[in-house]
Amino acid sequence: MDDHSSDPTYRVVRNDEDQHSIWWADRPLPAGWYAEGTEGSREECLRHIDTVWTDMRPLSLRRRMARSAAD
Repeated sequence: MDDHSSDPTYRVVRNDEDQHSIWWADRPLPAGWYAEGTEGSREECLRHIDTVWTDMRPLSLRRRMARSAAD
């Protein structure tokens, strides 16, 4: 019988470049990363990231490209 009660809980984290990742919920966040608000199993967190992180380009690049397009 598989006992998943010991499976770790993860949280979705985001940095200032709007990049997403997962991190263990019971550990301090690495510098520069912020809890996005979603916690759950690894699979749940990765599914959430697939839904919300649709543009993989860093935020600074997206802004620079938008400025160039406006000029």
